[in-house]
Amino acid sequence: MYDHSLHQQIEQIVREENLDTAGNDSPFHTRLIANAAVIRELYGSLYGHHPSGDAQFGQLIRTMIRAHKQRPAGLRTRDDAKMDIGHWFLSNRITGMSLYVDRFAGDLRAMKGKLDYLDELGVNFLHLMPIFESPEGESDGGYAVSDFRKVDPRFGSLEDLQSLQEEMMSRDMYLMLDIVLNHTSHHHEWARKAKSGNKDYQDYYYMFPDRTLPDAYDRHMPEIFPESSPGSFTYDKDCGQWVMTVFHSYQWDLNYTNPGVLVDMLDNIFFYANLGVDILRIDAPAFIWKQLGTSCQNLPEAHAILRLIKQCVVVATPGMALLGEAIVAPKEIMKYFGTGNFTARECDFAYNATHMALQWDTLATGDIRVMMAAQHEILQKPYGTSWITYTRCHDDIGLGYEDYMIQQAGYEPFAHRTYIKDYYSGNHPGSPASGALFSVNPKTNDARISGSLASLCGLEKALLSGDQKDIALSIRKIILMQAHSFFLGGIPMLFYGDEAATTNDYTYLDDPGKSYDNRWMHRPVIDWQRMDKRKTKDTEVQRIFSATQDLIRIRKSLDLLADYKNLLWMPVHNIHVAGYVRTFENERLFCVFNFCAEEAFLTWYAFKQFGQLPVKMWDHWRKKEVTMGPDHEYLVIEPYGFYLLQPMNGK
Repeated sequence: MYDHSLHQQIEQIVREENLDTAGNDSPFHTRLIANAAVIRELYGSLYGHHPSGDAQFGQLIRTMIRAHKQRPAGLRTRDDAKMDIGHWFLSNRITGMSLYVDRFAGDLRAMKGKLDYLDELGVNFLHLMPIFESPEGESDGGYAVSDFRKVDPRFGSLEDLQSLQEEMMSRDMYLMLDIVLNHTSHHHEWARKAKSGNKDYQDYYYMFPDRTLPDAYDRHMPEIFPESSPGSFTYDKDCGQWVMTVFHSYQWDLNYTNPGVLVDMLDNIFFYANLGVDILRIDAPAFIWKQLGTSCQNLPEAHAILRLIKQCVVVATPGMALLGEAIVAPKEIMKYFGTGNFTARECDFAYNATHMALQWDTLATGDIRVMMAAQHEILQKPYGTSWITYTRCHDDIGLGYEDYMIQQAGYEPFAHRTYIKDYYSGNHPGSPASGALFSVNPKTNDARISGSLASLCGLEKALLSGDQKDIALSIRKIILMQAHSFFLGGIPMLFYGDEAATTNDYTYLDDPGKSYDNRWMHRPVIDWQRMDKRKTKDTEVQRIFSATQDLIRIRKSLDLLADYKNLLWMPVHNIHVAGYVRTFENERLFCVFNFCAEEAFLTWYAFKQFGQLPVKMWDHWRKKEVTMGPDHEYLVIEPYGFYLLQPMNGK
């Protein structure tokens, strides 16, 4: 609906900002006018009654205009190319890696020298873990940011980051960085001003003179890190206030009921966009709105903020996609893609965290039924959005999938989760895994799992024992886990080191700033001499590296693996075998995976339920023909083996 007063307000600001609406700024101006009513509606739902709401709305419009004007010409050209494609990020030709710059390469300058390695592997999308300034010893791995616009000196400089991005863009590579919306370090300029007694900046945070309101909040807010940081508030002696600190005592939660906070953080988002970020990872979006009497997670206002950010990005920096790092149940994750009129208009990406955890469940039990019980919810993801799929990331592996999923498989939830935790922490008799429990809650017995992909799959113990059979079996498990997530739909995201069978790194125990957090065992310092073994035949490094190369190559070669919302799960004919089919036009690809330590037998009827098939299928993994037998015969799948089968006539 046309809003004359809104249009007049925007045109006044446009004139004051000297936009060339008849020339180079015309496409931006068109997008701004087209989206202005939605932006105003979302903003009004949050701040319509705030005393500074009107003034800050004008500032929001100016922030978008200035972001557009500051956008480099090369990025504007890239924006146009992405918009011509439409949903560019659904492509099967994008494969990612998430890494810590210092632990992978040393610094940003050295990182530039590792791009050839990534080209060799086939990775063309990098998620650089937080690189902006954060205090040593109180950094939370870089998620306690003290300056959103200054690269931490241990990584280099902003100029080094820009140089790396330019080199990546010249190679047609994509970049993802984090924006920590929920909180700042207590050393951030805003927090320092708040500590000094500046009331304006105290309103940037949740600050209270006594425990009355903090206690009221705490009655409904779950503890995030009950071992290392119990409670959700910290007393700051400098200003004599209780400050909301949901994650750690040194991370002060931002107060988004203040529209000035939103506008300032939007300005930071545009700063990242104009550095050349292709996908912006919004950290912990579930927490960004707080309301007394609730858990302060996944509230409707948090979604309104994300939708508002998305609309502003579409206007000012349309080539940048948004990833919402919401590690919540599938029903809640779906809301981060948008609902109702905003379906597929909130976050472009989410992590397929539930499926990641369920893969580990399946590997430990050899039983796919718990994993399958979740799929009807995961498949609700709307077209035009996508997943980040992965077997492991910088974080722990949570077991937060719902009890009914476990019960549908015939297990008792508490006992089942206890088994999974014991299995991966190496406490279950005969377990091959070398992991550890993270963030154990003594009240509930909840815990998550730390450990590298290779160590959780048994390679660490196998190498120590020297048992070649166990080494081979663990390598099969690693490749199985990667392959299963690679072809699901979405962008596969390797965690650095996993492409080369890197086991747990225990040097974190010697660092007082890390020793309390066993997640650092799966955040290794890369030994590049060891990585050179990828060129030596039959080493575990070479076997995993070359297998990963093949998986990436296969995925890039098959257009039907783009995320067209085109995945169907095969009915369970064997509880050890997970199978799905990817379809596009007249093409099909059947992906079947044996999660069992024994040979698995899958009836050929499982394939025929999806329509008539030719007798011959091509296995992209083994690079050979497979002949389909009659219904009373079986496809035999080796222990922890898999097939990628495509009908040879494409029908």
